[in-house]
Amino acid sequence: MQIEPIAPPSSGPPARDHAHLRRVSQELEAAFLAEMLKHAGIGTGRNGLGGGGAGEDQFASLLRTEHAALLTERGGIGLAESIFRALLAREPTPAETPR
Repeated sequence: MQIEPIAPPSSGPPARDHAHLRRVSQELEAAFLAEMLKHAGIGTGRNGLGGGGAGEDQFASLLRTEHAALLTERGGIGLAESIFRALLAREPTPAETPR
């Protein structure tokens, strides 16, 4: 049986989990990309003859949203990383947080 050494207690505050900030950054990038895809005409009908109406527009919106989310998951355009770094810079340091 091998015994794992016990890690010494850290002298500083615990490291913050930034997963929430990263997720929010990716959601913002996905929303931006969905709007860009909408304005680029992605998901809109090719002709105005007998389209699917309001239902088609709603489902096209869902498709654009999903495409944007997948683009973001695969690296996106780098906007999520910029947003993440900006949010991280605005986060108070442990010394600034009230106790």
